Amino acid sequence: MKRGKRYEKVASLVEAGKDYAIDDAIELVRKAATAKFDESIEVVVNLGVDPRHADQVVRSTVSLPNGTGKEVRVLVLTKGDKEAEAEKAGADYVGFDDYIKKIEGGWLEFDVMVATPDVMGVVGKLGRVLGPRGLMPNPKSGTVTQDVTKAVTELKAGKIEFRVDKYGILHVSIGRASFEAKALRENLLVFLETVIRLKPSASKGQYLKGVVMSSTMGPGVRLDRGAVLSEVK
Repeated sequence: MKRGKRYEKVASLVEAGKDYAIDDAIELVRKAATAKFDESIEVVVNLGVDPRHADQVVRSTVSLPNGTGKEVRVLVLTKGDKEAEAEKAGADYVGFDDYIKKIEGGWLEFDVMVATPDVMGVVGKLGRVLGPRGLMPNPKSGTVTQDVTKAVTELKAGKIEFRVDKYGILHVSIGRASFEAKALRENLLVFLETVIRLKPSASKGQYLKGVVMSSTMGPGVRLDRGAVLSEVK
């Protein structure tokens, strides 16, 4: 695969085959983020699980202490008094019938959907559209709830949802290149601590197999597994 000169230049900063300490990895990733926009800082975690078995699916949410740096567009599907509550909490879109029709027509200009339990009978029918895009509300992720205020507030503050893919990989964004190194470090450790705490009992052998960080347009920097395990709680 042919790479551009910019990529080749920043890629030369990363030593091939080397595993980096957390602070060194963050420094490298930030230094390699030379695009003309504020690049996202991505983390990819390779887990020793087999997601084909339901008892080995790693899925949850985590509130990053310093947010993600991304403006999250929240749609709340609800009726009655909960509409005013959602608007007050800061939801970008609030309603029900009109938004159901818009989604059926192909409108998907939101990042997260929150729904109250009483409307899920109708929302569930949108599964074909929302499911493949990871937009279907789910009680486990806190997006099907009566506490609309809490859900919207947490999502706006940096709560993210993650789920292992069919290859046993987790992929999340933990901030932006403009974040201070300390903020990225805190977000990274909170995320990894959550992942390690969720280790399925059915998972045998090495659970945390590898962690790689990168910016949107930059090269991957592999973290030292031992260093990571020694820092997480």
